[in-house]
Amino acid sequence: MSDSQTPTSAAGAATEEAPVEATAAANAPSAQAAGGRSFLPKSTLLRHLVVVLLAIVAAVVILEITDPFTNSQLAQLSYYAIAAGGLTVLTGLNGQVSLGHGALMAVGAYTTALFLQADEPVPLPLILLVSTLVATVVGALVGVAAARLHGPYLAGATLALAVGLPGLAIYFHDIFGGEQGMRVRAPQPPDAFKDFISFVSGNSATGTKWLAYVGAICLVITYFLLANLVRSRIGRTWRAVRDQDVAAELAGINLGTWRVLAFTVSAAAAGLAGGVLALVIRLAAPSGFTLVLSLSLLTAIVLGGLGSLLGALLGSALLVFLPPFVTDLGADFGLDNTEAAQLAPFVYGVVLIVAMIFAPAGFVGTVRLRWLTYRAKQRAAAARSSSGG
Repeated sequence: MSDSQTPTSAAGAATEEAPVEATAAANAPSAQAAGGRSFLPKSTLLRHLVVVLLAIVAAVVILEITDPFTNSQLAQLSYYAIAAGGLTVLTGLNGQVSLGHGALMAVGAYTTALFLQADEPVPLPLILLVSTLVATVVGALVGVAAARLHGPYLAGATLALAVGLPGLAIYFHDIFGGEQGMRVRAPQPPDAFKDFISFVSGNSATGTKWLAYVGAICLVITYFLLANLVRSRIGRTWRAVRDQDVAAELAGINLGTWRVLAFTVSAAAAGLAGGVLALVIRLAAPSGFTLVLSLSLLTAIVLGGLGSLLGALLGSALLVFLPPFVTDLGADFGLDNTEAAQLAPFVYGVVLIVAMIFAPAGFVGTVRLRWLTYRAKQRAAAARSSSGG
């Protein structure tokens, strides 16, 4: 590994690059070019639109067949996955390690809380858009200040952000509520949503279900935009900066500009996630945006697979669903509530260690590498048999 390539960039590359045999398979003609049939559109944008439609249908079905508690968990999953999706763009694609995304989520959460305090608040989509824009501006300022930093130095700078920024809510307690935070008045479901739920399933449109739908819509839109960005020239440039920054600079790429852009996009996702978080938990308080939140997001994208939006989603699901599952399991085995609650982080740590040993590229990255290697061996065997015949 060269001096300019950080361990994070190497891990990110591992999720997208296979061994030599797998690379040969990836460069081989597609199934459609080889005579196979493909039911997906050739255009990347159209393919992503098809995935969005399928995701919307799946979200409606899941939210309508699950109970209110699961709806609240899915709402929680939405803001974790949105923030993790932005972080995987920054860390997985651009190679920058950030420990301050919890603070950027706090910016979005407090902005949403301030707007919802009005007697006649503006429409919710506009509030979430403004929260995203405010976090984007803050992220851009931080990105510009840290443009010359990389690797552990950037991690240290964002660590200071994660520790210091939530403390502003305590200093300006008259505005932000201090340690107690700000209560968030979540808007009531509109009549159109109630009619939609009644038409689709006949269920009641509760506030919990409404917020779960809001989170799901924000998640689908965010991942659609990020997926198209990753597949564009911008995404390819980010990968070039991550893998070979010296070569990219010699090719005329301004490293600082592209790193700031990656940080800005990631901050926008964190701001939207913070706005959804404020709606779901109905509170914006410093205790909700500690360093633990930033570390949890980083852990989620590492477990799922750096550079993969699907990996960010899977890692976020693990964060949300594993602790209550382990807690319930411990209670079934006779542990009291305190012991069962302490068992959850222990099991999560074990899962993280096992994943680092057996799936160092993350769940999605490891599966992708295995699949590409298998396809390469199949093609090589077919080539040998055809040449021998």
